[in-house]
Amino acid sequence: MTEQTDQSAARTLAYRPVQAIGRLAVGGLLLAGLAWVVRGVWEIRLAVAGEPADGPPDQGDGVHRPLNSLENSYHLVTSAAGVLTFLCAMLFLSWLLRLRENARALSGDTPKYLGIWVFLGWFVPVVNLWFPRGIVVDAFRSSAPGRRLPGSVNVWWGLWLIGMTTGVGIMYRDSTDQIIERAYTEGWQLQLCDAFVVAAAVAGAFAVRAVTAAQVERMRAEQSAGTRVAEPV
Repeated sequence: MTEQTDQSAARTLAYRPVQAIGRLAVGGLLLAGLAWVVRGVWEIRLAVAGEPADGPPDQGDGVHRPLNSLENSYHLVTSAAGVLTFLCAMLFLSWLLRLRENARALSGDTPKYLGIWVFLGWFVPVVNLWFPRGIVVDAFRSSAPGRRLPGSVNVWWGLWLIGMTTGVGIMYRDSTDQIIERAYTEGWQLQLCDAFVVAAAVAGAFAVRAVTAAQVERMRAEQSAGTRVAEPV
C-alpha cells in the first residue's frame, strides 16, 4: 500500500502547470484568427479597388512594378499576420508538449507517439495528415479515460486539413505579390480560404480549452484522492 502511494505521489510530482499555457494557446489562436480577418478585409479592399492599369505587381520574368499604397499596406498586414501566426504556433506546441507530459504522468503509460513528432508531425508528408491530431487525442484519452473526445478537436482538424491539402489559407505557397494578383482576379476564393483559416483558429481555441479542462479536472481529482502536486495547476 505504501509503495502504491509513493508511486502515485511520484506521478503527481511530475505534473506540470497546463492551465496557464492553455489560456495562452487559446489567445494565440484567436489572435491568429483575427489577423486573418484583417487580411480578408484588405483582400476585399484590393478586389473593390480593382487591378491597376499597369497590371499585377509580379509581371513575370523577374519584373515587379512599384506597389501602390494599398498594396504596400497589404504587405504590412500579411507580415503582421505571419508574426502572430508564428507566435500562435509556438504557444500551441508548448501547450501540446505540456499536455503530453501530464498525460504520461497521469496514465503511467508511454505515449503512442514519440516526442519528436510533436514538431515533425506537422511537416513530414503523409503522416502530417493525422499525427498532430493523434497526439492530441492520445493525450486526452490518457488524461480522461472513458470520456468522449470533444467534437471541437475533429472540427479543428478537419478545417486544418482543408487548408493544408488544398494549398490555400494558412498553408498558401504563393508570394505576397501573387496573393495580391489573386485578390484582383479571384477574390472570392481568397475570402473563402480566409474563412476556413479563421474557423480553424476558433475551433482550435475551443479544442484547447476543452482538452485542457479535462486534464485539469483529472489532476484535481488525483489531488483530492490523496496525492499532492508540486506546482499549482
